Amino acid sequence: MMPLLVADCVSKTLRGRRILSAGSLRAVPGELRALLGRNGAGKSTLLKIAAGWIQPDGGTLTFDGRSYQQPRLPTLAERGLFYLPDHDLFSHAYSVRAQLEMFRRQFDGDSVEKSAELAGIADRLDAKPLDLSGGERRRAEIAAILVRRPKCLLADEPFRGIAPKDAEDMTHVFRELASTGMAVVITGHEVPTLLAAADHVTWCTSGTTHELGPPASAVANDAFGREYLGGSYSSQT
Repeated sequence: MMPLLVADCVSKTLRGRRILSAGSLRAVPGELRALLGRNGAGKSTLLKIAAGWIQPDGGTLTFDGRSYQQPRLPTLAERGLFYLPDHDLFSHAYSVRAQLEMFRRQFDGDSVEKSAELAGIADRLDAKPLDLSGGERRRAEIAAILVRRPKCLLADEPFRGIAPKDAEDMTHVFRELASTGMAVVITGHEVPTLLAAADHVTWCTSGTTHELGPPASAVANDAFGREYLGGSYSSQT
């Protein structure tokens, strides 16, 4: 299937350091893609550029049949992209319910109660984010995705700082979303979890990216195994 989103030959320099020289990213309907790489390799920067959160120095982005030289998050969001950042999504000033209702009204979304139930956060709808655990805040963000039902989801380190059970449940939701035809891309360092869930692996390293294909092909790739996996993956599986 043709990609819904393509960030092609993206470059970016931040604070005098060249983060990306020729990074590319694809999000394909019906697939969960894992974007992997070491800290500082540029994967979060690439995801932010693909979401229109920050602007590239060079390269192009195509989303849902339109090309953008300077993509902007509000524009891409209107066309069906949801960006889950690597920091808290919700304001601390309002309850989870109130903020999910904002998503529902703005995007004519699904039921707040149903989405919260699927995300495992139904009993905490009237709490404010500061009163939630890290795992509960992540579940609330998953509920926002379920309310919104975007065409494309870009999730930057969604498993950060949460318990294994929360990560397992979130992975199930991501897989379910992909099975409905959503294009899903996830970054993170939870190698066994991401490789088990992914349909396709993109490796970000040395300012560029490599499309490694299905997880089995990625694990069999000599350079990926030597430079990124090392013995960590085999020792955990």
